[in-house]
Amino acid sequence: MALVSGKSTPRANIDFLMVLGVLGAFIFFMGFALLLPAGVDLIYDEHTGHSFLLSAGIAFSVGGLLWYFFKPQQELRIREGFLVVSGTWLSLSLVGALPFVISGVLPSFTDAVFETMSALSTTGSTILGGETSSGFQNPQIEEIPKSFLFWRSLAHWLGGMGIIVLSLAILPLLGIGGMQLFQAESPGPTTDKLTPRVQETAKLLWGVYVAFTAIEFVLLWVHPSMDWFEAINHAFSTMATGGFSTKNASIAAFDSAYIDWVVIIFMFIAGVNFAMHFRLLRGDYKSFFNNREIRFYSLVIAIGIVIVAGSLFILDKYPILDALRYGAFQVLAIVTTTGFGTDNYEVWNSIGAFFLFLLFFTGGCAGSTGGGIKMIRWMILIRNTAREIKQIVHPKAILPVRIGDQAINRNIQQTVLSFFILYIFIFALGAFIISLFGYDILSSIGASIAAIGNIGPGWGEFGPTENFAGLPYLGKWVLIILMMVGRLEIFTVLIIFSPAFWRQ
Repeated sequence: MALVSGKSTPRANIDFLMVLGVLGAFIFFMGFALLLPAGVDLIYDEHTGHSFLLSAGIAFSVGGLLWYFFKPQQELRIREGFLVVSGTWLSLSLVGALPFVISGVLPSFTDAVFETMSALSTTGSTILGGETSSGFQNPQIEEIPKSFLFWRSLAHWLGGMGIIVLSLAILPLLGIGGMQLFQAESPGPTTDKLTPRVQETAKLLWGVYVAFTAIEFVLLWVHPSMDWFEAINHAFSTMATGGFSTKNASIAAFDSAYIDWVVIIFMFIAGVNFAMHFRLLRGDYKSFFNNREIRFYSLVIAIGIVIVAGSLFILDKYPILDALRYGAFQVLAIVTTTGFGTDNYEVWNSIGAFFLFLLFFTGGCAGSTGGGIKMIRWMILIRNTAREIKQIVHPKAILPVRIGDQAINRNIQQTVLSFFILYIFIFALGAFIISLFGYDILSSIGASIAAIGNIGPGWGEFGPTENFAGLPYLGKWVLIILMMVGRLEIFTVLIIFSPAFWRQ
């Protein structure tokens, strides 16, 4: 309540000026991120640094003015938090697209936004290397300046743990209403707070994230086929479960079993709840190894590797070690929604390819950087289905849904079921819209699940050896929205379109 002439004035239902102020802070922060690729340009002397400097100047100016004039004077409420989160991911994608257009690397603003949203949402779908619907030939990945390759991977890395969580960790001024932002942005049905203060929690999670990224960077750099630049880019992409590579052929371009297995290990790590990593590093082994979601996640991956690698060995006649290597890599790439590639799964035998397609609907653990439906939701859905079957046999019995020793609250069960229904509905709607542009059903399904699942490669004309350049501009905007909806766990975006959200 604010006091005006001795009388209390009720606060507006949604303070849009406050929302603009907080959005300005995030845009201003984006300016600092845009300076880093300019440094890469200095190292390689590619003469494209001006595009990043100008974009950073725009971000500083717009963001600074918004923050200066509309700086929050009160704590953010939950509705304002949801608006900030959705607005942040969209506005930062627009700002992050500026260097592509200013430099002329991507003359189409739609293509630039698509590439940037794909990076920030850790999707990994690309329009590079293909011909657009208007007849323009986008450059190959290896043809664009290294500063832009670095920017794509850096945007992955920032979006992986979450730009908002990063800001809460390093910008105390955004501690205002921080929990609302943290809960709205964090992936998964629950938010695991390691400390009572959200800012401290964000710092701890980012500390673990940075540590794993640094370790993977060193392990990749020691291999002779990767220089420091390629190592840091792929470390960023792996830990963010993004999938952008410095090569058009992705990880396959390095043709190294060592690199494949390093990336496999860190994709697995990135798909685990980072709060559980923190507990493991603190010596709490019991919490980590007894965690039912991690066990289920590991089981799904193990089953996937056995089936896919086995089918490659038996049906496609791969040598046993190659079958294990390529099968394990693609299973981890899809389950964790990283999307890297070492083999073209579309030419595999039908058993291995079909099982891999099923894994497109899984996802990593809650609290990981992975996208998708998430393992904990599948566990609750499976347990709830089993409970319903038992309830039919024993109609008077009280049968709670349990994960381990913990009974799952009925409200959480309903939320998970609602999420699953919405996820499938939006996926189907996305596939239907893409099919209206003349694409076959496999390509339409592949494009939609690749976007909403934040996976990257799809199927058919959008498979692992193809790209999204030829999709009409309207279709690209559909996928841009799907990528954002998938990254923000559906409810965060769709709730804004609910009439109840706007009522007093």
